[in-house]
Amino acid sequence: MPQLTAPSIPVFKHQLLSLICLAGLPIAACAQEPTASETTSATQTATPTPSAAASTPPDQALVPLEMEILAPPGTSIPRFMVDAAWPEMPSDTIIGQVPGLAVDSDDNVWIAQRPHTLGGTDTGLAMDPPIARNCCRPGPTIMSFAQDGTYLGGWGGPGTGPEVDGVDQWPRNIHGLFVDSDETIWIGGNGDGDHVVLNFTKDGEYIGMVGRHGETDGNASETRLGNPADIWRGSGEVVIADGYINKRIIRFEDGTLDFSGYEGAYAEDPSGGTREGSFDQSQATATTDGGANPLARSFGDIVHCVVGTNDDLIFICDRRNNRAQVFQRTETGDLEHLRDIVIAPETGGTRTVSDIDFSPDGKFIYIADMMNSSIWILDRETYEPLASIGRVGRYPGEFTWLHSVVADSDGNLYTSEVNTGRRVQKLVYMGEEVYQGE
Repeated sequence: MPQLTAPSIPVFKHQLLSLICLAGLPIAACAQEPTASETTSATQTATPTPSAAASTPPDQALVPLEMEILAPPGTSIPRFMVDAAWPEMPSDTIIGQVPGLAVDSDDNVWIAQRPHTLGGTDTGLAMDPPIARNCCRPGPTIMSFAQDGTYLGGWGGPGTGPEVDGVDQWPRNIHGLFVDSDETIWIGGNGDGDHVVLNFTKDGEYIGMVGRHGETDGNASETRLGNPADIWRGSGEVVIADGYINKRIIRFEDGTLDFSGYEGAYAEDPSGGTREGSFDQSQATATTDGGANPLARSFGDIVHCVVGTNDDLIFICDRRNNRAQVFQRTETGDLEHLRDIVIAPETGGTRTVSDIDFSPDGKFIYIADMMNSSIWILDRETYEPLASIGRVGRYPGEFTWLHSVVADSDGNLYTSEVNTGRRVQKLVYMGEEVYQGE
């Protein structure tokens, strides 16, 4: 299995303000002389030459981002720049942590954000009476933006979902967002009692649910969940990364939402027990598990994402074990383990594999690495690492608690951040370039 090592060579400290590329200005390449590392690589501030397919709209502000090239010379690698002007947030609006991100069939970008992670000094305009002059108030939990960053609207919050036996099913701490081919919205949660997945229309009308708030029953349950982290719908099923209390994926039939199956690591029966008590964010960096174990026979205690492909593969983020596992569907409809992808196995803290997506042409895999604040670019056919982009930080193209990555049909990437990151960024696809070597 390929094992991707975290960048160990010095990072180029670019001055972002001087590197902002406004529309119409020429973009000059800049790079740093690489130093030796165990993996042949080159680190640079990635300032690619725009391709004909990547014209620059007048309202973009393109910023280079750091890139470590791991591929040998002669390899074609996708290049990106960060649009520091994206999105166009309403002038009186601020967002909190962003633990959900998706792109629909029209290339609109959807986010799930946590208004409750904002403090009073963030939302002074929403106080009664207001304590700030003109900003800010929290945005709705579910928000959407056009590809160019225009705000399209939003909805969601306590009371939006159904009430069952007097209990509001809306998550206390939303986690995960998926927009399916019918443009319906799926969300999960990892707060206290958030053992439910909810499905809505794109306008926020309730459709259906799996599980029930406040009720969990372990890895063998066919009806109850345990802090579901992510959702994917395709191939006739709704697949859930069940994920912060349980250690499995669980599948339900599309339409009826009847139980279809569940799998633990290696597509075996779920094992490794469940988390005791409720999840809190301090556990995201805990070391009581002994550290990441990419060879573990069970998933770690955060099964963070599930992403399907058109060729019947399912990618699962086993974040606490610094790996992704890839399952494939058999002729009988069951799942079997295909391979592992290990990302920076020595990494501690929040660990690595947080989210996965693919280039629209299917050539590249993008893996969000939470702890190392980077996006790994892999060859989709060989699973070999080609490059990583980004670094820890708070400026454009840098990440703090990098959570999600998704691609649109033009190849642009979008990322989201949680904890103190609290933002979404757009990485504009600039075309592919052949790496010429040092």
